[in-house]
Amino acid sequence: MNEKRPKYMQIIDAAVIVIAENGYHQAQVSKIAKQAGVADGTIYLYFKSKEDILISVFREKMGQFIERMEKEIQSEHTAEKKLSRLIKQHFSLLSENQHLAIVTQLELRQSNLALRQKINEILKGYLFILDDIIQAGKESGEFKQSLDVRLARQMIFGTIDETVTTWVMNDQKYSLDGLAEDIHQLLIYGFHAANNQEEILQ
Repeated sequence: MNEKRPKYMQIIDAAVIVIAENGYHQAQVSKIAKQAGVADGTIYLYFKSKEDILISVFREKMGQFIERMEKEIQSEHTAEKKLSRLIKQHFSLLSENQHLAIVTQLELRQSNLALRQKINEILKGYLFILDDIIQAGKESGEFKQSLDVRLARQMIFGTIDETVTTWVMNDQKYSLDGLAEDIHQLLIYGFHAANNQEEILQ
């Protein structure tokens, strides 16, 4: 398995590029193999189908992201700062890899129901991090006690996700990283005036 791992990741990284540049339906296995520098048949030593490749891309990249995120937020001591770090890291990761941004925001959304269900299962690890941040904020008194964790998580993830999708749809013409603090402030304080911030959190 250890010997297979580097080639496996070569194929994963190649698939991200090919799917982003050609679209999922036009991303032939032969194109992925060529981009990875392997024979067509080698692909099937690691993946059952093109659908399996797409799921594996998301599983690997999301796994890497979650691992990186957990390390990053450990250094922060408040829920508000943890959320800020999460947003910045999310935007930074996709800014660094625009091919991955296209795959996650566009190509994964065009998949069939069974594929979407598998992707949603993988996404749970990310959502658990959000749940932990929100719950910690409630317990520390940073966030109001009446805050619905599930609803807050949906709002946070939905805002982050839609912001990235809009950036991708606009051909990455502006800085995604530059939006992180504004998004964080909006999520924490909403539309209230700055002098009411302490009241909002109670």
